[in-house]
Amino acid sequence: MGELVGELSPLVRGLLVREVLASPPRDALLVLGRGPEGPPDWRLRLSASGDAARIHAQRARFERHAGPVGPFFRELERELVGARVLDLTQIAGDRIVALACRTEAGLQRTLVAELVGRHANLVLLGGADKVQAVLVPAPRAKADARLVVGAPYVPPPGRAPGSTGPGIQAAFPAPDAPAPLARGATADRAPLSWIVESTLGAQAERARHDDLARDLVERLERKLKNARSLRAGLEQRRAAAHEAERVSQDGELVKANLGRLARGARELVADDLFDPELRPRRIALDPKLSPQENLARIFEKAKKLERSRDAVEGEIALATQRVLDLEALLAAARAEGADLAALEADALSRELLEPRQSTVDGRREQPAPRLPYKTFQGFAGSEIRVGRNARDNDDLTFHHARGNDLWLHTADAPGSHVVLPLAKGVEPHHEELLDAAHLAVHFSPIAGATRARVHVARRKEVHKPRGAKPGLVTLSGGRILELRLQPERLQRLLRAHRPPPA
Repeated sequence: MGELVGELSPLVRGLLVREVLASPPRDALLVLGRGPEGPPDWRLRLSASGDAARIHAQRARFERHAGPVGPFFRELERELVGARVLDLTQIAGDRIVALACRTEAGLQRTLVAELVGRHANLVLLGGADKVQAVLVPAPRAKADARLVVGAPYVPPPGRAPGSTGPGIQAAFPAPDAPAPLARGATADRAPLSWIVESTLGAQAERARHDDLARDLVERLERKLKNARSLRAGLEQRRAAAHEAERVSQDGELVKANLGRLARGARELVADDLFDPELRPRRIALDPKLSPQENLARIFEKAKKLERSRDAVEGEIALATQRVLDLEALLAAARAEGADLAALEADALSRELLEPRQSTVDGRREQPAPRLPYKTFQGFAGSEIRVGRNARDNDDLTFHHARGNDLWLHTADAPGSHVVLPLAKGVEPHHEELLDAAHLAVHFSPIAGATRARVHVARRKEVHKPRGAKPGLVTLSGGRILELRLQPERLQRLLRAHRPPPA
């Protein structure tokens, strides 16, 4: 460790801390330069990862973290950005390094990296070397905690005096590739750092990739299991709905024998006029109802089954497509060398996954309120809203749309409600009307068709019948748009999908 610190110290001494980039849960990257502008001189990485605790000059590409970072990293940024590096030293001859800085206000702040295996930690020291912030605080139940905010810093127990480990060149294999040289340099000024980055850094990146792959696969497997269960339930509904014709025939038999039914009858036994062999058929009746009420009940049941039969086919088509999409994503996520970030972004954009919940201070971050619709950007920049499912269609149409907004839905198939919000007195842009119609077709069982018919109406012309199933509406106006699908238009819209607010 001493030789690595000796190599890095002259490189970072006197440089300005221009940025502190957090990489939760346990990594920080300090961007260092001679001044506030121009290309940075060095990027110093300090990692308290238990599997690969390390310090080195970061030469490989670094991906900025986009989510919450927690109080330690916020404190680090508040105290160190704009500070000047005084020195980088090793503490007590152990795997502990201290980066001393002087802030713009003339105060000394020290970032200590305890690179001691699974107990690795980062600690920010304030004046008089008192603990100001700790990345991994000690459990509250531990009364003799070493790192107490406000108390003097106490290093962890170190090696026995005089004991040293093997040097970096002996401990790690030589890198496969030469180190990238700094601008204008003719030789690498930090060869030991490059060895650490090439070995421990690569090891940490592999572990991170494996964790991400495992997490993505598990989330996709859960979604696929749920999608298959939904499809199985819909297929059961379809099987029941196919009884509509038989129930309607039973109604006709009851109607034909109505005169011989007395109130309180529990069943009707009659020759089945719909059976070529005229075999007797038993039809159960409710003894609490009159013959006429039983007849009305049977015909109402038949109509309900017919409506369900018409709708369930579209729902099965959507559920089947979701299963196929999830199966394809899962196979891609399990493949060697998968681009996990691209796969997750694809799954999120198509609403096949929800965003991964992050944690701050050990607590789950509160997710943003769920909206009943997806949003897309139209040709002229307007927001186009697409309902997520049948219940969300109702919520979108009747709670998230105004009377003058444009409402669209496929004319010949079930599917999502689509709303194009409009300001008062403003007519829809023709291109955005076509955009909204394309989305209505895409989010329906006839997605992929070359031509389709789409209902276009004002929201105030859309009505919900009393007792109607979720998503079912009637129209008191509007028109039918004969649409010729344009694949390039649809691709533009899908690329412009806006995920829910973070």
